[in-house]
Amino acid sequence: MTGPSQARLTAACERLSRADPALARAYAETGRPVWRDAAPTYATLARMISHQQISLSAAAAIWARTESLLGDVTPEAVLTADPEALRACGQSRPKVGHLNSIAESLVTGQLDLARVCAAPLDEARRELLAVKGIGPWTAELFLLYATGAMDAFPVGDVGLMEAHKLLSAHETRMDIKAFTAHAEAWRPHRGVAAHLLWAWLHVHRAERAQS
Repeated sequence: MTGPSQARLTAACERLSRADPALARAYAETGRPVWRDAAPTYATLARMISHQQISLSAAAAIWARTESLLGDVTPEAVLTADPEALRACGQSRPKVGHLNSIAESLVTGQLDLARVCAAPLDEARRELLAVKGIGPWTAELFLLYATGAMDAFPVGDVGLMEAHKLLSAHETRMDIKAFTAHAEAWRPHRGVAAHLLWAWLHVHRAERAQS
């Protein structure tokens, strides 16, 4: 699944620039962001679970070991794997439980990713969130990447909050509640705002690393 068309993405960026000076600065400095996309599969959900609350480098290493163990990361592969072998890959005990819970929901038909991708955004959210192991952040990221939903928004994403703080020249980040309320002004393009902020933060970090 690809993201929105370039024309829709440009129009959304221009609207967001009028709505928020921080986003205007991000757009002026980095231009139209490249839309992040991913296949609407169990493996995509599993990778998101693996990457939660750890550094990118640690997550990449853990995921590489998980793929080496399982081969294709499918519900069946996870359900038949030794949980301790998954733990040995670096997956925490709670994450192994989440990976199994999501796999079971797909095997039983409780969760149908084709149905999720075809559903209106609110319905898709509800189906994902009904599954143990899929929280709001994971659900929104999946909808953003796998369905191209322009208003999916990973509430509480630290990178987004940090980027907005820096672009706004604030000394401290908004807390999650305040940032979520602030982002209401970005509807129905909160997912585009997320891509703008991530793109700017990537460039900002690269420049700092070179200085």
